[in-house]
Amino acid sequence: MNKYAFYNFKYGILKIAYNDINITYLKKVDNIDQINEFSSISDKAFTQIQEYLDKKRTNFDLPFEISGTKFQNKVWNELCNIPYGETRTYKDIAIAIKNPKAYRAVGMANNKNPLTIIVPCHRVIGTSGKLVGYAGGLEMKNSLLQLENEYINAK
Repeated sequence: MNKYAFYNFKYGILKIAYNDINITYLKKVDNIDQINEFSSISDKAFTQIQEYLDKKRTNFDLPFEISGTKFQNKVWNELCNIPYGETRTYKDIAIAIKNPKAYRAVGMANNKNPLTIIVPCHRVIGTSGKLVGYAGGLEMKNSLLQLENEYINAK
């Protein structure tokens, strides 16, 4: 059974759902819509998100569990292969999961990603190079990509 914790962060309110051992959901939301129950696992997730936003972390060390369709899981697994500071197109992801015509379905799977930032759907862009679609909003997507580029270029 999931519990929920809400934290204020740079982009608004961060909702973290978790069970006894895993993070199951992490997204920007507009309001607190559950009972707020902080825990060591939700605090750890929030701390790591803050470290990422402060350019002190490039990957996450969190136990997480996501459930979706077989196709969604393929897409989400492939998103985890996109290196920090790099982008891929929806078409690139479709090709990588050996379903080259499914780039629109990749976009829909991205939209359903329950672990934004941790499963880095913000690193997926349109074929033209434009930023398209992001559950947290295009401003947040652009900001996350800039943050990663600044970190990479500062090295």
